[in-house]
Amino acid sequence: MDDVGGRPIKQILEGLDAASEEEFASLSKLLQEFTDIPTIDKAWTFKSETEGGSSAMFLISQPDLLSNKMRKSILSSHILQKSNNSVSFHWAPFPIEMTGVSAVVPSPSGSKLLVIRNSEGDSPTHFEIWDQSQVKKEFAIPRSIHGSVYSDGWFEGISWKLDETVIAYVAEEPDSPKPTFSSFGYKKESTADKEFGSWKGQGDWEEDWGETYAGKRQPALFVIDICCGEVRAVTGVGRDLSVGQVVWAPSVEDQQYLVFVGWPSTRKFGVKYCSNRPCALYAVKAPSFISEASATSNAADSLIINLTQSISSALFPCFSQDGKFLVFLSAKSAVDSGAHLATDSLHKIEWPSDGNLGPFLKIIDVVPVVMCPEDGCFPGLYCSKFLDKPWLSDGHTMVLSSVWGSTQIILSVDVLSGQVSRISPNNSDFSWDVLALDGDNIIATCSSPVDIPEIKYGSRVEKISVDAKWSWQDVVTPSTKCSERVLSSLGSLQFDIIKIPVRGHSENLPKGASKPFEAICVSPKCKKPELHYPLIVILHGGPHDVSVSSFTKSSAFLASLGFGLLIVNYRGSLGFGEEALQSLPGKVGSQDVDDVLTAIDHAIDKGLADPSKIAVVGISHGGFLTTHLIGQAPDKFAAAAARNPVCNFALMVGTSDIPDWCFFEVYGSEGKSIFTESSSAENLALFHSKSPISHVSKVKTPTLFLLGARDLRVPIYDGIQYARALKENGVETKVIMFPNDVHAIKRPQSDFESFLTIGAWFKKYCR
Repeated sequence: MDDVGGRPIKQILEGLDAASEEEFASLSKLLQEFTDIPTIDKAWTFKSETEGGSSAMFLISQPDLLSNKMRKSILSSHILQKSNNSVSFHWAPFPIEMTGVSAVVPSPSGSKLLVIRNSEGDSPTHFEIWDQSQVKKEFAIPRSIHGSVYSDGWFEGISWKLDETVIAYVAEEPDSPKPTFSSFGYKKESTADKEFGSWKGQGDWEEDWGETYAGKRQPALFVIDICCGEVRAVTGVGRDLSVGQVVWAPSVEDQQYLVFVGWPSTRKFGVKYCSNRPCALYAVKAPSFISEASATSNAADSLIINLTQSISSALFPCFSQDGKFLVFLSAKSAVDSGAHLATDSLHKIEWPSDGNLGPFLKIIDVVPVVMCPEDGCFPGLYCSKFLDKPWLSDGHTMVLSSVWGSTQIILSVDVLSGQVSRISPNNSDFSWDVLALDGDNIIATCSSPVDIPEIKYGSRVEKISVDAKWSWQDVVTPSTKCSERVLSSLGSLQFDIIKIPVRGHSENLPKGASKPFEAICVSPKCKKPELHYPLIVILHGGPHDVSVSSFTKSSAFLASLGFGLLIVNYRGSLGFGEEALQSLPGKVGSQDVDDVLTAIDHAIDKGLADPSKIAVVGISHGGFLTTHLIGQAPDKFAAAAARNPVCNFALMVGTSDIPDWCFFEVYGSEGKSIFTESSSAENLALFHSKSPISHVSKVKTPTLFLLGARDLRVPIYDGIQYARALKENGVETKVIMFPNDVHAIKRPQSDFESFLTIGAWFKKYCR
């Protein structure tokens, strides 16, 4: 009989009995408590009228599972310097939620705040100018002028002019005209608006920048006068350049230039996670708002100047406080070799005091690429951004975060001498990230795989110098609280960074590739000698990326389930010098696989794992390694989980936004020069032989696949083909498809379900 009483019918998830469902529910409650931990994304500091004090503003994010969005809020604090050199933070009673906010940018003086709200569909973009008490100005910029403002962290560039009257920024160019049709056919004259009785065609397809940029219009430069809301496009920049990271140059004799990064737009390979796309710094005269005649004159005379013709990459332009030099980061090692990420270098240009710019300004090396660091020494720069205000008061020392082996650390760089100093404690295996400078003091976060992020306040013990000592104080903050159960779980764990000798390496290897690689090991504090714990091997993607010793909610959750963690930074990872990184291309599927197996054997020998209860999980290239490992070592793993894995180069090369990556990683150094859009039969044969799919017939391990249907980097067909092959061979296989997720699978609900399912899958097969 049908249930017509309105009572819900209890449903059991497929594949779960009542007991398993109860455990699934219990795991979900624990994961929810980890998910609720807020993250501090960014901070700004402001001078305070109170003597000896300043104020700070922190941008905090937290997943909102019900809305499937990130909830962002601002939390403010007054910072009071005490006479005994200690510091106290006086926090606002509550954070303020920033609903619908795309970007927040304080003015140079801190007296104004720009808030940008990008709208969906055909709605305008809103600019709000705030003072300390209210909204002073609000402007709606229609899509006929430009689309959404870029706030992606890459093309993104929002820069206040020093006098705080004009803002330069990067936004999507306006929509291009589309053909209009009616019942009488094509209409010769049409408008951008929708017309009754007609419809818009698609027009020419235009290539975008791949992963996470699908449907985004080309980035272009604009300036807005915040007094009247007038917006002008920056003229002189053709559509052959995609622009980003714009800053104002110092004003010289009434000449006002904008400096920006330009990427050639002839063939747009995927740029997300890929700094190997050639780019340069350009200068262009800023539009004037003085008069219409002046604007017309400027448009006619506007020419862009390539400032960095002699180097293949220039990113994150940053002027010194006195305007005497322009500092920038370069990914030339990545561009020149073909690696998607590599060791960075730092450079500067002495800015002409007479404003006479030309294409042959001298580029001076500040921090070169480090090929093979000596043990315990600086391994090179691995920096993904600069602070908005990175300078100490001497005007030539900048503070930044970088990777050093398996940790993130804080460095100071003297751009006059090129001296690099480690500011975060030398004896700390925790990871540190600089948030903002407070005068000559530093506000940073510090965390580990088993310690949630805490705010630290760094002060120099002595005057600014290469060898200056820094002291660090703990800052009590309401934003880093978590549940008692999470604290108890984390309190029972410990972590260590272990060095693992390369096994059976060839004498032909360069010195940097022969050195030990590292792994981060998480284990119970009170290990019983007679007990061996199940182990999860966690593998980062890239392959030229790195897992650092910072807090990650998903990994901490898995460790709280009773698993040890082995987070492997195989050779080819960032943070260990360029020789080690460049040793992997051409050897993927062998050298990296061997390194992971060596790390696992090392952990077993140290008594850190039960050899019969080892699971492995990885995303992207980490998924490539996961599916390679269960094929090459079929008796080693009790369970596996692959997130958007690379399983078949031969399939990926024709569908990915980075087909050049396939050539480089498979062929090595020659891959860049032999890349072609039309792979030959010989190419495809080699791609197949280097892929996990070539070992699929040997797999026995129960395997979980988590796939993002909108992934342009490793399209879902890779994972689906491999999963179907496993099912064909009778291997226990489970696939979860997230219809609206891209490569990272980071939408809150998708991230939650992913790691809940991974935890349950591993507990099922590693009991």
